[in-house]
Amino acid sequence: MEKRLKNYLAYMEKLKVQEELHGRDVEGIISDLLVQIQFFQHERLVHLIVTVVFAILAVLTFLGCVLTPRSGLFALVALLLVLLAPYIRHYYILENGVQKLYTYYDFFAEICSK
Repeated sequence: MEKRLKNYLAYMEKLKVQEELHGRDVEGIISDLLVQIQFFQHERLVHLIVTVVFAILAVLTFLGCVLTPRSGLFALVALLLVLLAPYIRHYYILENGVQKLYTYYDFFAEICSK
């Protein structure tokens, strides 16, 4: 998904710097952009839920380690933290990408309204 988002952002940047955009072209760009924003928002929501669940599990497991120190719980905390880091990174990329898509939408909507 990260690669798809980066490719789409590069495509949008290329369209943004293009000088000859007509009203009909911009309307098509906006409708395509809205569909892509919906796809990426859905992906972002799913990853937010997964990230929050992993974070809650990590905190609960850590609290379990504090209350009853067992080597299995320490290993589980370590595993959850190792898995949590890539989820946070991926969510960060999705969040920033969707925010960037919003700026492209604003840019093209302004062109279309002129």
